[in-house]
Amino acid sequence: MGSLVGSPWLGIRRIRVAQEVAPHFRGRRMFRVSASSLTAAESSSVRVRFAPSPTGNLHVGGARTALFNYLFARSKGGKFILRIEDTDLERSTKDSEDAVLRDLTWLGLQWDEGPDVGGSYGPYRQSERNALYKQYADKLVQSGYVYRCFCSNEELEKMKEIAKLKQQPPVYTGKWSSATDTEMQEELAKGTPYTYRFRVPREGILKIDDLIRGEVSWNFNTLGDFVIMRSNGQPVYNFCVTVDDATMAISHVIRAEEHLPNTLRQALIYKALGFPMPQFAHVSLILAPDKSKLSKRHGATSVGQFKEMGYLPQAMVNYLALLGWGDGTENEFFTLDELVNKFTIQRVNKSGAVFDSTKLRWMNGQHLRSLPSDNLTKLIGERWKSIGMLMESSGPFVEEAVQLLKDGIDLITDADKALSNLFSYPIHATLASPEGKVVLEDKLSEIATSLVAAYDSGELNSALEEGHSGWKKWVKSFGKSLNRKGKSLFMPLRILLTGKLHGPDMGEGLLLLYKAGSCGVVSPQSGLVTLDDRIKLLREIEWQSLNKDEPVLDSGVVV
Repeated sequence: MGSLVGSPWLGIRRIRVAQEVAPHFRGRRMFRVSASSLTAAESSSVRVRFAPSPTGNLHVGGARTALFNYLFARSKGGKFILRIEDTDLERSTKDSEDAVLRDLTWLGLQWDEGPDVGGSYGPYRQSERNALYKQYADKLVQSGYVYRCFCSNEELEKMKEIAKLKQQPPVYTGKWSSATDTEMQEELAKGTPYTYRFRVPREGILKIDDLIRGEVSWNFNTLGDFVIMRSNGQPVYNFCVTVDDATMAISHVIRAEEHLPNTLRQALIYKALGFPMPQFAHVSLILAPDKSKLSKRHGATSVGQFKEMGYLPQAMVNYLALLGWGDGTENEFFTLDELVNKFTIQRVNKSGAVFDSTKLRWMNGQHLRSLPSDNLTKLIGERWKSIGMLMESSGPFVEEAVQLLKDGIDLITDADKALSNLFSYPIHATLASPEGKVVLEDKLSEIATSLVAAYDSGELNSALEEGHSGWKKWVKSFGKSLNRKGKSLFMPLRILLTGKLHGPDMGEGLLLLYKAGSCGVVSPQSGLVTLDDRIKLLREIEWQSLNKDEPVLDSGVVV
């Protein structure tokens, strides 16, 4: 944490004075911020905040920052505050704010104070706090820390160009920092627009003890006097954030590393207003596989997108927590409660974490299959009904289908293809494939003839009516009649009955398929090819043409 030069920090932390500082920095004398640590008594009043801008969707980077804040607060018995930073009036929308709140709720990150739940430190939207910002800006003007700057945009651009030619930082030269009251009044009388600029010491160093990065320092001479209020009366980001964090009694600011440069400006404002400075922790960026910053060009990046793709909130939380944090063991699976119990800010890594969508998908599959059976069936059953494949979302057929197909489902949306594959019968495509031709050449036509005969005699249907035991007995008898067993029996049967080379257990799948044709649950639009239709297609195949390697017309059956 940073501790500023001056008097005790309002009873919260003590500040070590390296050198006395003039009340309003007019002398531009050097001061220094030294490091201190949180005491045991202070840890009992932990207050952290997540402060998104409602200008778009909740990025996974923002979601991870919110998660780390939530875990830190809960692990310390503190408060997690949600604040909406909507001072960008042109881009901020109510729809975006609502979407952010929905996504955080979906992730299970419930806040203790916020725009929708209230609290003792509200309002919790920056757009509703303008009177507060004006109050503190006027206070800084009166105390001399801030002055009015009447420079035009053209003048400011010229200063930047001169600095660039001199190979100097593009900082404000302080033209109006020493203006007389008479000069100020003349401009005010003319109605000249002005901004409020903070008076930065010419010399000095800011040092903070970042909870993740260790000691970080900045020289004041790289900054220049900066604007805290625009000419239209709107406060700028760094001023709003400092006033908000201070007046909301935020004890720890856990945020993305891209905010690290803002710390210098904010520390100066804290000092000038006499506010205690919170401890800072700057979390590394989330990187794409090419080590660049994760962005839309790398695919899905928002929480809402992953939700629509069929990811579970518990899997998202688990994966986001592991992006830069670990408990020191080989364990990779945690519930939200387990994360609260194990989380420490000291174990957050300061290097960038690569977002691996393949691992996230795998992890989601693990979480999905670890759900209680009833929950899993409900999720997938409702999915099948919602997309029109089934007319009912529950019942014996749904339960059996979920149990049969769940191992091939990593996302809820994968269930669509899994059931569609079970219902489809791409026999021609399979027979035309290299692997299918190998089976075809092993007298597949003879096995097909025997299978059709078993169907016509009623043996196959009777066996399926009996269930698992009936199926097993029939397969054994069928194989014995052909003098086949093992792969030489099961692979031909799989192709003839399912139309595919691979898939879930053939017997389980065929029994389910048999039920699908008569249970009344399957939608007519599902693409189901019943056992009757499959046998009919087998009758129509010209095996001699296939054996001669002649092209076969597709049956048009859904694959």
